[in-house]
Amino acid sequence: MARTTPLFTRLFWHVGLGLGVVVVIAPFAWMISTSLKPVEEIYSLSLIPGQFQWGNYAKVFTTIPMLRFLLNTVFVTAVVMAARLTICAMCAYALARLKFKGRDLFFMMMLATMMIPGEIQLVPGFVLMKWLGWLDTYKVLIIPRIESIIMIFLMRQFFLTIPKELEEAAVIDGSNKLGILWHVILPLSRPVIAVVTLFTFQAMWNDFMWPLIMTNSTAMKPLQVGLALLNTQLRENNLNLLMAATVVSILPVLVVFLSAQRTFIRGIALTGIKG
Repeated sequence: MARTTPLFTRLFWHVGLGLGVVVVIAPFAWMISTSLKPVEEIYSLSLIPGQFQWGNYAKVFTTIPMLRFLLNTVFVTAVVMAARLTICAMCAYALARLKFKGRDLFFMMMLATMMIPGEIQLVPGFVLMKWLGWLDTYKVLIIPRIESIIMIFLMRQFFLTIPKELEEAAVIDGSNKLGILWHVILPLSRPVIAVVTLFTFQAMWNDFMWPLIMTNSTAMKPLQVGLALLNTQLRENNLNLLMAATVVSILPVLVVFLSAQRTFIRGIALTGIKG
């Protein structure tokens, strides 16, 4: 007879799961509640506002150039996502399938760069961007953010799981390397492409330190830097506006993640199962 799980053990796990859900959901619930409260109810313990102030969201767009920040973030994120998918796919295919001298050494050197903290690269990056004349331009927000060693690694590991016989069949049909990548490898790599896309979207949408240092004018600032600007302009009695702006900033991330959740989880499960 199979051993039954004691009642108190099941109760323990249910209570623990419930507490975990509360810990995760409570900050979001408080944020949304505060964004809809009038000024006099900001520090009220009630999660339901006495009077819903939907105008807080409209007021955010008049207090700071929120629409400009959103457009900057959407543009930069879209361009980086497209460029990163293209560059990382080509690099990953070369490291996974092509044979050339020093390939494995080059791959190990790439992985070694992941151990360098990103903060160390800020000062040399600033000096380089200033020398190139890219400060406070879209170039500085896009071009240095295209490469991603971890994304190349994830795509390489997934490409290794694709049977080589499919490539050999494509070669017999007269396809070149670029054609194999486009017509054979990428159509079979949708899970890892979804992972790279979601990770890139989240990273670029929430990018803060790099654009904070590399941009000066308000017109070039992305969303997260704009939220910091709003935080410095507002006083404590305008916490509702800050929470409203925060809700606006996280909604696209939640929508994208929830809409692609199954593909994302499948991609995480399948990536890296073969070395």
